[in-house]
Amino acid sequence: KFLCSNCNNILKKALQTLCGHRYCSACLAWIVRNNKNAICQKCKEEDPNTLGEESLLAEERAFGDAAINKEISELRVHCVTLGCSWSGILKDFEEHQSLCEYALIPCHTGCGHVVMRRKLADHLENGCVNNVTVCQQCQCSLAGSQYQVRTEIEEFPSIGFDYFLCIFFFLNFQQSHPTPSASKDGCCFSEVGCAFRGSKEKVKEHEQSSVGAHMLLLLQHMRQLQGTLCSAARAAQGCAEKVISELENKLHVFENIVAVLNKEVESSNLEILAFRRQSELDQNIIRGLELKIAELHRCLMQKDAGLSSLHKSLLFSEQASYDGIFLWKITEVGRKLQDSVTGRTVSLYSPAFYTAKYGYKVCLRVYLNGDGTGKGTHLSLFFVVMKGDYDALLPWPFRHKVTFMLLDQNNREHIIDAFRPDLTSASFQRPVNDMNVASGCPMFLPLSKLQSPKHAYVREDTLFLKCIVD
Repeated sequence: KFLCSNCNNILKKALQTLCGHRYCSACLAWIVRNNKNAICQKCKEEDPNTLGEESLLAEERAFGDAAINKEISELRVHCVTLGCSWSGILKDFEEHQSLCEYALIPCHTGCGHVVMRRKLADHLENGCVNNVTVCQQCQCSLAGSQYQVRTEIEEFPSIGFDYFLCIFFFLNFQQSHPTPSASKDGCCFSEVGCAFRGSKEKVKEHEQSSVGAHMLLLLQHMRQLQGTLCSAARAAQGCAEKVISELENKLHVFENIVAVLNKEVESSNLEILAFRRQSELDQNIIRGLELKIAELHRCLMQKDAGLSSLHKSLLFSEQASYDGIFLWKITEVGRKLQDSVTGRTVSLYSPAFYTAKYGYKVCLRVYLNGDGTGKGTHLSLFFVVMKGDYDALLPWPFRHKVTFMLLDQNNREHIIDAFRPDLTSASFQRPVNDMNVASGCPMFLPLSKLQSPKHAYVREDTLFLKCIVD
């Protein structure tokens, strides 16, 4: 009972048709949209010989099955993703799917990898080719962790840079220039001017005892480098001055262009201001016209209402009967009967008619699925006395005999029933409200006989009821 009659999967927003079968709302919409006069497939499979009008599928003839939807939402389910142990009810499963740590999801950077949700952070940090940052100093592309380390180093304060640099060079020379293995060789600081040569042991003693001298040599070497750099800087400064001069010339040209553009902008602003003023005038004219149109529309609505009232009065005058004999034609019997069964429209009222030119105003009320003792088994037909224009001149209570007829459209066997009013009943006293309580025949006709093929009480989805007031 939880499966769709079309897709055979768990029902989604279940709808129940008139034939009693259930469909997903999307399945039913697809079937109706793609098939003219679609027939329920389950009805075909169960008994093709008993297909009736209720087997026709239409969205407006189906209703939401709240009970089944509630049962389905509370079904016990579990996640089938490998490694996940979640279980619960179906209505919570969609939320779990969006949070499942073991679900495979594509990387949002567009790198093309599909990873578990729980491993996405590690992938972005170490494996994603698209998750890089460009260093503003060297324009190199670095992973997130590399960029963070470089930023921390660059933020370290530079205190006593020259001294620190000397210490660095000194240690670097000692580590990167080990003492030679030859019997006599030079000091490892020979590259910066030290001329000492000797055996391995002597060189080692020299390096340990001449730290200050070596530091001075390094400092002199650095000053030489500094001089070279200053020369290069001066040359670069000259080039920079030339470039700055060219840029100043271009800037002057651009300033002239901007001045011209400013004048054009001012002129455009004046034109825009004039357009705005004219637009405000036009808007005032439009608002005045809109008010006039609204007033004319109200007048037209009032006249339409008057015409509608006159039309209804004329239509009633044309349809009304003034001789106590009334014939009521009811169309779309199948749909109205179904509405009565579901409680959507329990009963139907006929147009009003009169027992004479200035007589009683009455109407009929029919329950296609029965009322009272006839509910669900019979068609119930009642007589209603209404408030009329001439009630003050008429004798009360209402005493006339009332005859009901359901016409056989083959003119063979009409259904006839009649009654005389109960003079003590409030149904036949002078009306205080628009109409009295209906009175009549709750078991006028069995429903099985109404649809019987032996008679033609309903033909082409139409039936005729007749009332005669003697």
